[in-house]
Amino acid sequence: MNGETDWDNVWELARDVLENGVPLNLTDETRALLSRTAQQVAISKQDAEDALRSLPAATALLREINRRIHDGSWRLTDARNRAKKLRDEGDFDGAQQVMRDVLAVEVVPFYREQAEITLESLVGLAEVHATGRLNPNLHDRQQLAALSLRVQQGHSLELTDDLRALLRRTAPTAAISETETEEALKSLEGSEALMGMVLARFRESERRFLNSMYRMTSLRDSGDLEGARQQMRDVLAVEIVPQYRRMAEEQLRGLDGPPPEL
Repeated sequence: MNGETDWDNVWELARDVLENGVPLNLTDETRALLSRTAQQVAISKQDAEDALRSLPAATALLREINRRIHDGSWRLTDARNRAKKLRDEGDFDGAQQVMRDVLAVEVVPFYREQAEITLESLVGLAEVHATGRLNPNLHDRQQLAALSLRVQQGHSLELTDDLRALLRRTAPTAAISETETEEALKSLEGSEALMGMVLARFRESERRFLNSMYRMTSLRDSGDLEGARQQMRDVLAVEIVPQYRRMAEEQLRGLDGPPPEL
């Protein structure tokens, strides 16, 4: 969304004016910023123009723009986290309802669009879970997880060409060799085990990385940069999933770079 840059600017303005008490200076640039961002958060152009006629009303407009951005971001992030938990537990109806609840109250177009995308994905994954048929437009690993839940609930896995192709795509992302993959794909039992291995490796890698990130951040903030670096080195000593190795390497490079400007 091209309004993201505007949002960064309006966040800085809101911090200065609303938190630090800096007087709002209604320059042409500031008026244009508030007019644009007002429309991006579903405040009409006329209402924004009316507010910009006085300093108190313009300050109130800034406060409302900032509130809608902040509240919408928090609401969407919280809803996605809850929907993911429900999805992973196999409650696809509950996950969809979480996103519908967001859409019932959200007015900011960007957040509505993101919620609609998430809801569409959840509807598709529910179909995969219910039928066992894959959808080429959905995330590979999320579809594997939906199929895995289906198998756990007593449904048989149909080893179609589409599923074989999906497993061939996802196995390398979990550091599973082509030889291991092709051997597993010779049987239904092997394919189910391969699917479980892909998902298990990503779950373990995510858990390990997030825990290490928490410790790294705490150590970094306390001034122990070497201890913070060691957290990522410990991850790299055992991590085999390429995605999480890259993420750990990026964090380590960031710690080795200059400190961020305050």
